[in-house]
Amino acid sequence: MTGTLDDPPVDPPVDPAVDRRHRRSVVGTAAVAVAIVAFVGFWTWALFFASKESINKIDDRGWAARAEAICVDANAQRDELADYRRIDPDDAELLRERGDLIDRSTDIVERMIDDVTAAVPSDPKGQELVPRWEADYRILIENRRRYADITRAGRNEPFREEAAGTIPISERIARFAVDNEMPACSPPRDL
Repeated sequence: MTGTLDDPPVDPPVDPAVDRRHRRSVVGTAAVAVAIVAFVGFWTWALFFASKESINKIDDRGWAARAEAICVDANAQRDELADYRRIDPDDAELLRERGDLIDRSTDIVERMIDDVTAAVPSDPKGQELVPRWEADYRILIENRRRYADITRAGRNEPFREEAAGTIPISERIARFAVDNEMPACSPPRDL
């Protein structure tokens, strides 16, 4: 029997397997669309709306400028100690000299930190962060002293420093220095 124009159209029977694939396809497409919108939204926020201010940057720019000047002077003093001789791991006297040189260089670094931290930043964030930075530097100084003793004892080993979480402590020190526009206060890379 044939239908008339007034009869509603009859849908063909739906194969359940085809119907499931169609539903999965729609859900998959929706998931990809949501992921793309989230990705675009995140990067729009990150590039145009998120704060670009470093969490390490203190407000007392005068303190940072003073610190940079002190560190520039200390680095010049350390440069005068440079010894470019090749290290012979079997030359005990040369290793002793190198240990003494490391100590003299570390003395300069320690005085530098003493001078930099003799003044306290005027802002609360600086008052909170500078003592942490100083504590990290003091650990690095102790690492340098231990290395000088190892070298002076006649062992030509690589320099090892403590970690601050998952990164070397010198990276954390350097990040603070760079973020505060005082790159000369970054840890020395002379070992």
